[in-house]
Amino acid sequence: MRIILYLGKGGVGKTTVAAATAVRSAELGYKTLVASTDIAHSLADSLNVPLAATPVEVAPNLWAQEISVVADIHNYWGTLQEFVSGMLRNGDRINNVVADELSAFPGMDEIVSLLHINKQAKERNFDRVIIDAAPTGETIRLLTMPDTFRWYAGHLSRGRSKVVNALRPFAGRLLQGPAEVLEALEKLDTATGELRETLSNPEISSYRVVLQPEKMVVREAERAVSYLGLFNYPVDSVIINRILPESAEEGPFYAQRRAVQAKYLQIIENNFSPLPLWRAPYYAHEVVGTEALSRLAHDCFGQADPGDIFYRGALQEIVEQEDGRYLMRLPMPFVTGGDVRLRKRGDEMFITIGNFKREMILPTVLAKRRAGGGSLQDGILEITFLPPDPVPEAV
Repeated sequence: MRIILYLGKGGVGKTTVAAATAVRSAELGYKTLVASTDIAHSLADSLNVPLAATPVEVAPNLWAQEISVVADIHNYWGTLQEFVSGMLRNGDRINNVVADELSAFPGMDEIVSLLHINKQAKERNFDRVIIDAAPTGETIRLLTMPDTFRWYAGHLSRGRSKVVNALRPFAGRLLQGPAEVLEALEKLDTATGELRETLSNPEISSYRVVLQPEKMVVREAERAVSYLGLFNYPVDSVIINRILPESAEEGPFYAQRRAVQAKYLQIIENNFSPLPLWRAPYYAHEVVGTEALSRLAHDCFGQADPGDIFYRGALQEIVEQEDGRYLMRLPMPFVTGGDVRLRKRGDEMFITIGNFKREMILPTVLAKRRAGGGSLQDGILEITFLPPDPVPEAV
């Protein structure tokens, strides 16, 4: 069972690349599902077939689905919402409209989308599940929800269970409703824990960042890889989409665009090492329908199976030291030794080792700290971050 999730800035071609991966996987004989978690679905347009909230067969070995969070919340969460809303109305302190709004559990829509993925992993209805994710920010929130939800669920369950257990001998059937809700909440908490294991298992799940050789797109992709690393989600490659071909029409416009792309292609090679990079061309025609998607898959992945695992290993490791410092470790297997020079600006870190240069986006926990120095040993770059400066006392 393989789960491959494509993410990136809106408009870079995630849907097209995800659909192309699914089409190629189906051609290779794997029973494949491609599903969209984006609220603004475009998967049906890419495949050029109508889709629904449940899997629809669109070609041999290929199914597609546009997940409807609204429908699932209505179908599966009515009991929980009704119960919480009823609790909030007690005492008539707030009106019904506000109570209904507050009854939505934090992150419920993200959890529903992720549980769809986990359902396929557990039931193994498909050999491969390809996820066309929402833009980067929404997807990062989606992927962090298992941890956040379990925190909320644990606190609510512990608090309510104490009351229910204390009153159960006296209340009898009156507490049947709350007890059922707590039991459902505990089951959901367990399912979310299983989901977290599935999403972080590198033998099952892979995350791929789709980008274009442009500054803002590259920066957002760097942030995505940084945060995926913090949550131990395994990134196995980067897809560089819409690269202008050398045969593009001559003229100042195309020459300038190719020069810009060449600049950022070099930055991508430096900043995303050691991840494998896949390149997809910019076509003169629209990439719509299975035939065009199959061609894209071949042009991007060549003879490789896009369902393979292309990279194994952590892209970064952050360790808290006893003295309050943090140590960041970055694998750089292809960089030779030399003096490490560091320059930090906000959440950006500029690394120079000999002729090698890399720019990276730091997670928030490190962005607020000063870099204390770095060293490169055995292909691993270690950077120390000092404790925050003390806040001066008010006079």
